[in-house]
Amino acid sequence: MTLAIVLAADPAAGHLTERLAAQWRRAGADDVRIAADLTELADLVAAATGPVLVSGADLVAHTAVLKHLATSPVGPTVALVLTDPPAPGQATVREERGQVVEVDAADATGVFGGALRVGAADLPAVADAARRAAGAAPDAPDARLTDPASAPGVGATDGGPRNAVDRLVADLAARGTLIFAQRVRLLVAHRVGDEAQRDAAEAAVAAVDEDRAELKLSVKERDDFFTTFFVSTWSPYVTKAAARIGIGPTGVTMVSVAFAVAAAVLFGVGGRPALVAGAVLLYLGFVLDCVDGQLARYTRHFSAWGGWLDTMADRFKEYVVYAGLGFGATHAGFRYGWALALAAMTLQTVRHMTDTWYGALHDEAARRPKVVTADAGGIGGKLNAASTRVQADTGSVSYWLKRTVVFPIGERWALIAIAAALFGPLVALVAVLVWGTLAFAYTGGLRTLRARWMRVPVMATVDAGLHRDDGVLARTLPTTRRPLLLAVLGALGSAGTLVWALLAVHGGGDLPVWVPVLALVLLLGAAQASRAPHDGSLDWLVPAALRAAEYLFAIAVGVAGRAPAWLIFGYVLVLTLHHYDLTARLEKRQSAPPLHAATLGWPGRSLLLAIGLIAGYASIALATLGAYLLVVFVASVVLAWVVLPARARGGVRSPG
Repeated sequence: MTLAIVLAADPAAGHLTERLAAQWRRAGADDVRIAADLTELADLVAAATGPVLVSGADLVAHTAVLKHLATSPVGPTVALVLTDPPAPGQATVREERGQVVEVDAADATGVFGGALRVGAADLPAVADAARRAAGAAPDAPDARLTDPASAPGVGATDGGPRNAVDRLVADLAARGTLIFAQRVRLLVAHRVGDEAQRDAAEAAVAAVDEDRAELKLSVKERDDFFTTFFVSTWSPYVTKAAARIGIGPTGVTMVSVAFAVAAAVLFGVGGRPALVAGAVLLYLGFVLDCVDGQLARYTRHFSAWGGWLDTMADRFKEYVVYAGLGFGATHAGFRYGWALALAAMTLQTVRHMTDTWYGALHDEAARRPKVVTADAGGIGGKLNAASTRVQADTGSVSYWLKRTVVFPIGERWALIAIAAALFGPLVALVAVLVWGTLAFAYTGGLRTLRARWMRVPVMATVDAGLHRDDGVLARTLPTTRRPLLLAVLGALGSAGTLVWALLAVHGGGDLPVWVPVLALVLLLGAAQASRAPHDGSLDWLVPAALRAAEYLFAIAVGVAGRAPAWLIFGYVLVLTLHHYDLTARLEKRQSAPPLHAATLGWPGRSLLLAIGLIAGYASIALATLGAYLLVVFVASVVLAWVVLPARARGGVRSPG
């Protein structure tokens, strides 16, 4: 149940109060209350059990603005942020990477819009903040919290009195609550202080076609070059049609998966007509991949299940296409077609792991106070400043080059489609590998320099054992420090084993037993850092290094054991799905999968494969362990998204 509260304590309250209350109802609130002051608001919040929507009575906006705030998928607690100049009593904010990181900052990027959504977990903090901002905290530990004039955020930056809702958000931010920013684009929202401002704001609201603006808003504000100019120019029409006939985002995602699978089959069949048809289907599949997100934003149908499914489907589609290209290249006479597909999948997964963890690093840095480090004017600081300037110069050549050179998904799919249609599967795979490697080197080098400049130990703020995917075996080993060094050594050991296995098989011999044993020792050495502090400025690279170590070791086992190439690909594909599940949960701030312990951890899986290789049953080990992990993955998905939610609701329904 969602409760909306209109705070009528400000001078602008009156006829706007009832109007806002009606708008909150149309925006989806189940119950709407009007609070006379912050103390009454605190009592209402304290009694609430679900999300709470709070607004002052001085807000004139499209109902869609309130609905967007109420349904925002970015986080549990979200504040409306405007670009209007601040009026007396209104709080200014500074946001970074979509987070409100400071209120009344000298370098403010916007003004608080007078409305926020509070997640259930933050309700106690909001109730306490409201009482403190109202000066009603008798058990406050110091005088600043019992004196309204000295409470955080009470005094406006211009020396005048602070509006009640602004006092609330200022106090909430001061205590470190994670608040995300909801910007207003194309629609209208203004805070008004008198009748003339109200009339002007209402006229601005009436001048905008709300539905047309919402359809345009369904397209991402900033996307990549190919998506912006070759997809988003017409995909909103598909989005509108899907909404009219009642197809949901999940249905569009499933059709997109079907298109990608069909394209992969055609790439495997080969022949010019099949390759061209596969390229067309791949392009249409990518259009639908964009439409599912646009449809979710247009209809405001967001869910944790939908976000998770979209992430997993994207990776599955791409890697199935790699499989089709690998089979097609092999079928056309190239001996190492599957090897190229494996290399492309491994490279892209490791890249994605660095993307996820660098994003977490950046988010953590944004939430921390700004500290001028000794090398603020060094290369890291200069790169950070240059990147900020380029990102701000939207539409410039440098802006598009920066967004394209990193080889995002739109560019990857476009390159695959064009190269496969014109030159065949082999050229498509080689092109993906070459551009992907260059992009990885570019982003990895720049991010490493910037991370050393930021000096934020992101791994110290998350469950390192879970997201390293260590498992029970790692927890039984003695603890050793230097997690990044050990992870890199493990990856190098796996890479060396793979090279030795390739040379041995090519020469018609066998891999000496001591080689995989030595590699396994290095892997277990990396596992010993599971419980060590991950507080180094580059420890965000640890999960990616561990993924590389496990994948390369599994491939080496398959090569040394002369397992079929498709079987090795299938095993690594199952591993990638498991690891993308973990990263998707990290990005969505969700708990571990229900059956995570049953996946054995990467040290346990590597140990079983090594035993299978030494015993002479590498193919059986890969097939058996891969099938087991796939069953565990599917069962975990059913438990997480069907069984457990149904139990929580008291019924049995499939996720929507």
